[in-house]
Amino acid sequence: MIITGFHSIEEKIRAVSSLGGAGVFKLYYSKAGPRVKKILAAASQAGIKAEQVADSKLDEMVSSLEEALRNHRGIVMSAEGGKKSTENILDFDTWLKLARNKDSEEKQTVVILDCVTDPHNVGAILRSCDQFGIDLVIIPENKSVSDISGNEVVARSSAGANAWVKCCIVNNLVRAAEKLKDAGFWIYGADAGGKSCRQIEFPAKTALIMGSEGTGIAELLEKKCDQIVSIPTCGKIDSLNVSVAAGILLYEISSRHK
Repeated sequence: MIITGFHSIEEKIRAVSSLGGAGVFKLYYSKAGPRVKKILAAASQAGIKAEQVADSKLDEMVSSLEEALRNHRGIVMSAEGGKKSTENILDFDTWLKLARNKDSEEKQTVVILDCVTDPHNVGAILRSCDQFGIDLVIIPENKSVSDISGNEVVARSSAGANAWVKCCIVNNLVRAAEKLKDAGFWIYGADAGGKSCRQIEFPAKTALIMGSEGTGIAELLEKKCDQIVSIPTCGKIDSLNVSVAAGILLYEISSRHK
């Protein structure tokens, strides 16, 4: 795994500082400008090794990445082998058991991503989840971006939030939704034609399903929803980008919970 971008690298270092796993990662840098020096200092405190190399070496390291990720700005973080630290990737049943034991009035918000396959969108949604204090993101094992920790595009698009936001990878979203309902969660599906998000008093235990931009929420999963929620808009095009819609809805849910 190669990580580029100051924010993504800084957040990964912070995660390593809190969760461990320093020996898995290494920094490579060419010029030690002010921002790079700050990153190197934080890495040193976290026990992450760094090596100064030529720019050509960094160019080679990022050559297989998407074009937008190749601008390394003089520093690259690499997973040097072994098992990455993925302490924010949780077992769903274990998380749910802890959630059941919490007070029924304690705020808990879950986001379910149904076939959101664009890593840019997944990363942007994780960034919003971090900002609005979402407790868990559930992602299907298939037909989705399930490699949250190792996907460079997700890391960059999330500005490093993929190292923090708690996620579960499950093989059946319908069953996961059923378990959430049994645990007292209300399930809301984001889609056109539903009730305006401004008119909903979201309960303490809320789960929000964001579907594929192409096909929306799968039929069987939609049947598990207690209500369809929509964002009132007045534009000329059909709909909002899924990551933008998720950010708006998470803001609405967060504001109701305060």
